[in-house]
Amino acid sequence: PASEPRLVAARRQEHDYVVDHQGDRFVIRTNDTHKNNRLVTAPGDDPSEARWETLIAGSDERYITGFQPFADFLAVEERIDGLDQIRLVDRAGKSTYVEFPEAAYRVAIGANEEFVSRTLRISYESMVTPDTVFDYEVDTAQLRTRKVQEIPSGYDPAGYVTERAMAPARDGARVPVSIVFRKGTPTDGSAPLYLYGYGAYGSGMPPSFSTTRLSLLDRGFIYAIAHVRGGDELGYHWYEAGKLDKRTNTFNDFVDVARHLVAERFTRPGRIAIAGGSAGGELMGAVVNQAPELWGAVAAHVPFVDVLNTMLDTSLPLTPIEWPEWGNPIEDKAAFDYIRSYSPYDQLKAGHYPPMLVTAGLNDPRVTYWEPAKYVAKLRTLKQDDNLLLLKTNMGAGHGGKSGRYDSLYEVAEEYAFMVAAVGDP
Repeated sequence: PASEPRLVAARRQEHDYVVDHQGDRFVIRTNDTHKNNRLVTAPGDDPSEARWETLIAGSDERYITGFQPFADFLAVEERIDGLDQIRLVDRAGKSTYVEFPEAAYRVAIGANEEFVSRTLRISYESMVTPDTVFDYEVDTAQLRTRKVQEIPSGYDPAGYVTERAMAPARDGARVPVSIVFRKGTPTDGSAPLYLYGYGAYGSGMPPSFSTTRLSLLDRGFIYAIAHVRGGDELGYHWYEAGKLDKRTNTFNDFVDVARHLVAERFTRPGRIAIAGGSAGGELMGAVVNQAPELWGAVAAHVPFVDVLNTMLDTSLPLTPIEWPEWGNPIEDKAAFDYIRSYSPYDQLKAGHYPPMLVTAGLNDPRVTYWEPAKYVAKLRTLKQDDNLLLLKTNMGAGHGGKSGRYDSLYEVAEEYAFMVAAVGDP
């Protein structure tokens, strides 16, 4: 600890690396040769790049998201085919994977304070299983439950089912879908379905547990998450395939997931309630324009629906830093034309639209309140139906909606009430 600091790797554009120490060596996660990262080791007395040796190579099929060293092994967080995995690598380089019982789940390495240990603490949850702390015994490959999130109102996970599907997209890609429903819910096409999506900034949407979601499931809804391009569920390339001049892949994926769920008889057109916020609200606006006949209800929270005008307005504090995500229509005509081709506000046309709940926050610095307002105002002049179109502006909230112990729950209840009224309480 008294020695001089040593440089592991000099800073350079788009090189991201993380370093940790394991006894006589360093372990490093780096994206130097593959955007999905690789793991390398380096001697403890010389961690410079010239001494890096590959421990786990980068791969299109495997996304290395994290790791933690122990004295005798290395725990590695990976995502394979969109599903979280924990891999254990011993000092000889032999790998094993921790096995989990459900088809769709979220798992991460938990708090492990002891370096010399043969027990790995794991944080686990699924759309059926509440947040759970496991201890994994490395020598026996056994999971021991240490703590389970308590649901004060009472909850029996045996009454619910989670599934995982891969929906075919129109360009041949396979889009992961996480699904949950109450046992006994019909899967003959008659059930209402709530479909959520985001798909931006490389932010994946894990299939995690929600107490509020139980309200919908117990009313006969099927709930699904479309892991569309723009997130990083299938790796860094999945993110890149949903940004800039590939942005419309995100919207196409969502529509294709919905059609796949209809084909698999989870629901039918007109009984699908969809929701997303911010960039996910942009997704809502785009898919409403593309396939309005599919949706029975839409909740677009603080939606980024006026993409072109926002990216042209440099007086907005976030516009320049957003250009790498959407493109710069000021300097690039191709970007201007492409953004205009999908921007939900610009693509509104006369026709029929599903029932919609649109929200805004008066103090929102990311999606300014007038963006959802002008979208709703334009839509009111163009829609040729009597379906409900609501604009709710939170006068004391920002981008994340109301805070406080109960206010956020009131907002969820409001959205769910809108959905149930629109698609019909089974």
